[in-house]
Amino acid sequence: MKSQRPVINEDEHRVLKFRPRTLGRAPGQQSEPRRDALQNDVRHEADDLSRYERSREEPDDFRHRMLANLAAFAFTVALTAIGIWLAMSIADLRNTQDCVLMGRRDCAHISTPRT
Repeated sequence: MKSQRPVINEDEHRVLKFRPRTLGRAPGQQSEPRRDALQNDVRHEADDLSRYERSREEPDDFRHRMLANLAAFAFTVALTAIGIWLAMSIADLRNTQDCVLMGRRDCAHISTPRT
């Protein structure tokens, strides 16, 4: 059977120059100096984070925030403990399976009560 290979034309392979989008205007447009100054002022206003600040008039609910943090911490600890338990269980099962596949007979751990 004949293998098909794609036909490669040199016109299909071009390297395009990467131009980052840091300019406030489209490439190729000439801007006036006053307009650039205005755009810089707008850019500095956009970098200002004061619009995300809460007003001082709203009381901070410290207790609710601490309870939410405590709940998140407890969830993280529980998730970590479950992950560790699961990893150890899988490792124990793997060791038992390896033991059985080797043909050994004393693979199961049987706990006997001490008297």
